[in-house]
Amino acid sequence: MDLSAYRDLWRTRGVFALLASAIFARLPVIASMVPVSFLAKDAAGNFGWAGIVAGAYSVGMALGGPVWARLADRRGARTVVITVGVAWGVVMAVLALLPSEWYRLMPVVSGIAGILVAPVTAIQRAAWVRIVQGPRLRAVYALDATAAEVLFAIAPMIGALVVSFASPRAGVLGAAVAAAITVWWFGMLQPSSAQHVPAKGARLTAPQLLWHRYRLPMILSFAFCVTAFASVSLGIVAFADAHGNRLIAGVLETVWAIGSLAGGVLVGALPARRRSYVWRRAVLVSAGMLLCVFATWSPVSLGIALFLSGLALAPTVGALYERLGAMTPDSVKTEVFGWMGSAGMAGGAVGSAVAGLVVEAFGVRYVWVMAALLTLAAAISLLHIPPHQPTDPEAPADLQPLVQEAV
Repeated sequence: MDLSAYRDLWRTRGVFALLASAIFARLPVIASMVPVSFLAKDAAGNFGWAGIVAGAYSVGMALGGPVWARLADRRGARTVVITVGVAWGVVMAVLALLPSEWYRLMPVVSGIAGILVAPVTAIQRAAWVRIVQGPRLRAVYALDATAAEVLFAIAPMIGALVVSFASPRAGVLGAAVAAAITVWWFGMLQPSSAQHVPAKGARLTAPQLLWHRYRLPMILSFAFCVTAFASVSLGIVAFADAHGNRLIAGVLETVWAIGSLAGGVLVGALPARRRSYVWRRAVLVSAGMLLCVFATWSPVSLGIALFLSGLALAPTVGALYERLGAMTPDSVKTEVFGWMGSAGMAGGAVGSAVAGLVVEAFGVRYVWVMAALLTLAAAISLLHIPPHQPTDPEAPADLQPLVQEAV
C-alpha cells in the first residue's frame, strides 16, 4: 500500500476544500428526502402520495441536471451553482410551508425543486481533472466515490433524526436554509464569471457528446449500477421487514457503506503500476451481489456478504468517473457528468420500482439476483473501454486521439 497519493492530495491546494464544500452542499439535498416523504404522507394520509412526490422530484432532477451542467461549462460554475442552489432553497421552503389541504400541489412544487438542484456533483467531478494530475487523479476519484457512499449513508439518517425530534416541516425548512449556506460556500470556491475562461475545444451538441463509442457505454453502465444499488437498498428494507426488526435495515446499509468506504480508501492507496480495466471491477461487484443471494438466511451472513460486495463498489464507481473524465473534452466535462447523474437518477427510480415487484413475485433473495445481472450488464458494456494507464499525468497517450476524435 502506498499512501503517498493521499499525502500529495493533502498538499494540493484546493482539493480538500472543494471535497468538503461539495459534501456539505449535497448533504441537505439528500437529507431532505426523508422529511419530504413524511411531509407528503402526513398531508395526504398515505405513503403512496409520498412516492408520487418523490418521483416528481427525481424526474425534475433528471431533466434539470444536464441543463445546469451545460450552462456551467458555458458561463462559469459560480453564478450557476449559487443562483440555482438558492432557488432550490426557496422552492423547498415553499413546499415546507404549503398548507396540508393543498397537498395536491406537492408533486408540482417537488418537481420544480428537483429541476433546481444545483449541479454540485457534476462541477466537482469535472474540476478534479483540472486541478489534479497523475496518480493523485486516480486517488481523488476513489476518495470522491467513497465520500459519496458515506454521504448517502448518513444524510437520510440526519433527515430521519430531525423528523423524529422535531417535525417533517422543520426538516424541509432546515434543509432549505442549510443548502443556501453550503451551496454558497461551494460556489465561492469556483471561478467567477469574469474569471471563467471557456475551455478550448469545439462545443458539442448533446447528441455529439453522448453518442460516442466510449462515453455512451460508460453512462449506461453507471445507470445499470445505480439501478442495481437502488434495488439492493429496497431488498435490504424488505429483508429487515421479513425478520420483524426494521432496525436491521439501517445496520445492513451501514455495513454495506463501510465496505465501500474501506474498498475506496484501499484502492486509492494502491500504487498504480498496471493497466486498470474498469470492467474487471464491475465483475467483482456482480460477484459480490451473487454472493448475497446465498447469504439471505440470516442477518449476520447477509451483513458479511454486503461488506464483501461493498469493497468493490466505490472503486468501480470511482474508475467510471475517472475514465469518463479522461475521454471527454474539457469544454463539456461538467455537462457529461450532468448526463451521468441523470442516468443514475433514472436508474435509481427504475431499480426501486422493479425491486418491489421482484420481492412480491419471487422473494427477497431474487433482488440480489437482479442486482448481479444488472452489474454484469454494466461490466459487459465496459469491455471495450480503454484501461487507465499509470504512466501518463492526465489522459493516457493512447486516449488522447479518442478525446480529439470526440471533438
